[in-house]
Amino acid sequence: MRLVTFDAGQGWRVGAVRGDEVADLTADCKQQEVPWFASMEALLAAGEPGLRRAHEILGRSLRTKPLAEVRIGPPLLRPSKILALGFNYHDHAAEFSTTAPAAPLIFAKYPNSICGPYDAIVIPPNDDDPQVDYEAELAVVIGRRCKGVPAAGAMEAVGGYMALNDVSERKWQFGDKQWTRGKSSDTFCPIGPWLVTPEEIADPHSLAVRSRVNGELRQHSTTALLVHKIPALIEYCSASMTLEPGDIIATGTPTGVGMQRKPPTFLKPGDVVEVQIDGIGTLRNRVEAG
Repeated sequence: MRLVTFDAGQGWRVGAVRGDEVADLTADCKQQEVPWFASMEALLAAGEPGLRRAHEILGRSLRTKPLAEVRIGPPLLRPSKILALGFNYHDHAAEFSTTAPAAPLIFAKYPNSICGPYDAIVIPPNDDDPQVDYEAELAVVIGRRCKGVPAAGAMEAVGGYMALNDVSERKWQFGDKQWTRGKSSDTFCPIGPWLVTPEEIADPHSLAVRSRVNGELRQHSTTALLVHKIPALIEYCSASMTLEPGDIIATGTPTGVGMQRKPPTFLKPGDVVEVQIDGIGTLRNRVEAG
């Protein structure tokens, strides 16, 4: 399934995409099931029964709306954690003149950075010398509460996949000597356009990853080149912290970021950034001044 958070004038609802329409899961269910469909996090927390019910509703639902007539929001509105990977492609590490880390290099993006697949990326108003960059990534969404998950069983904890743009203010990222502020400005984490459940993705380690700025191809790689694969990332993260339904692991970006172009090419107001993951979809975000 392709699960989506959307607004048709009645506030955010959970839906399932069928062709060019969206079925309203929040409205088209029995009253006792409403908590399951109150948010994407709630649906994931409901586990297999919730997803089975979503399939049933999608199969018979008459409460559909054209996708073109609704606002598509971020699939997850307030995940408890966004964990991201630094230098998880060898070529990206090389373009920064470093080597890929032997163990996953984890950093955090805060939930305030979340925005939708077609929302604006806003350059902070107090940033007088913007060095804002894009990073195309596959995002893994946790589907069940778990801790201490061994790599051998880690894929059972996956609730789905999304495209993600790890937008970064390079001046703050490297000037601060740690990455949190430069990665966590409002709107610096576009996600979506929907959450694709695992049965739709035969192999998450064979997906093409691309980014474009104003139509120009900037990044083109494949998740086959991830240094640390998804099972290892889940094992590593869950060893120290409990992962909750809806938590996001951004798996890292390949070579081709703007900072390493010659000369460096940062995002500016009016630019349109696209992040595309094959089998999942495309983010398309316009850059605006704050």
